[in-house]
Amino acid sequence: MARKPPRRTRERILETALVLFNRLGEPHVTTADIADELNISPGNLYYHFRNKDEIIGLLFSELDASLAPLFAGPSSRDADVEDLWLFMHLLFERVFEYRFFFRDLDEITSRDRKLAGRVADLLRREQHAVIELCNGLRTAGALAATDAEIDALAVNVAMIATYWMSFRRLSCGVGQSEDDAAGMQFERAISQVLAMLAPYLHGEHRALVEHLGARYESAALPSSPAKE
Repeated sequence: MARKPPRRTRERILETALVLFNRLGEPHVTTADIADELNISPGNLYYHFRNKDEIIGLLFSELDASLAPLFAGPSSRDADVEDLWLFMHLLFERVFEYRFFFRDLDEITSRDRKLAGRVADLLRREQHAVIELCNGLRTAGALAATDAEIDALAVNVAMIATYWMSFRRLSCGVGQSEDDAAGMQFERAISQVLAMLAPYLHGEHRALVEHLGARYESAALPSSPAKE
């Protein structure tokens, strides 16, 4: 059986940085911390990356690339409620995977204007994807909303996806660990978005979204059983 080739140092640096940023918060992690975690010299790290901001930029590129197919949407048919649910699930799954970025977004982008522009472009594409999903649902007769209402929904989805981490951390208070708070954010955020969209849906479409939202809400509770 052929062995997998060893991961390159550059890939290991990115993977380790993501773990440390998520666990400790980006402002509290230095390049020396990353090198120490990998048991390599700082010089070895600097051979691959000039500074921490370059590492963050590459991690953002990974996030952006993972979201690109999601933002493309269904290409050969109108969207349905399943597409809406899957979009929200995958979107917040990616946000959770790269949660350090959203948790420390203002500080990170204040240091890098070019990266701030890339974030703004991602948010525009995210809102456009939501608008297209809603338009497809409206064409199929599943959703009743004006263009202005759909635009507002798209903005609200982007705001929740971007700032939910900060909201939940502040809401949970200082008595809860960061890991516990983060563990509740993924499902609870999806539940919140589905609750916001449900009133614009009809009949069985609304019933399905409300059912899915309730399942996510239940999964977000610390004492709830694991999802099926």
